[in-house]
Amino acid sequence: MGNTLIADRIPSFSFLTEPERTEMSKIMQVHNFKRKQMVVSNGQVSRHLFYLFKGLLRQYYIKNGREVTEHFTYEGNFCYCLESVFRSKPSKLMMVTVEDSEFCTIPYAETVELGQKYIGIANWLRRYMEDNLILHQKKADSWRFESGLERYKRFMNDFPGVAARASVNDVASYLLMTPESLSRIRAIVAKEKSENK
Repeated sequence: MGNTLIADRIPSFSFLTEPERTEMSKIMQVHNFKRKQMVVSNGQVSRHLFYLFKGLLRQYYIKNGREVTEHFTYEGNFCYCLESVFRSKPSKLMMVTVEDSEFCTIPYAETVELGQKYIGIANWLRRYMEDNLILHQKKADSWRFESGLERYKRFMNDFPGVAARASVNDVASYLLMTPESLSRIRAIVAKEKSENK
């Protein structure tokens, strides 16, 4: 990558000073994974935040012998296995590439240490965690209060383009519905769009 810092590739790091970006770059690593390659396995202690440069990641867990999608992360976004990162516990949440992907890993503990030396890094980490908690709260509210149709429309708004890149089964499990229900909802949305033209 020549003299380019890894941190310079992450837009939300743009307000950091050059020394802060340099220190962050020292602890970050870039990885290239092929499609359907495990990033975090069941029972693995995950100690990193992940930032996706390109591709698509899926986080999921196993319930009653079936995979349930917890989250999708596409290029330009972060993800992590919350309890594993914070408590150093083996993760029940797995992460796999849906397509060929390039991402960087950012060790959480080292980032916290750098935040004690650099206020910009501390502020970035705080803002990231706040934004992530709000995202999880919105998702929980959606599951509790919204209909399947409303959840699907929110998904299409929050994850533009992901529906065309992920499998129907994975999208359906994320939305807490069967593939058949998802197909019916997609038909309703398609009809609404054609009627509004």
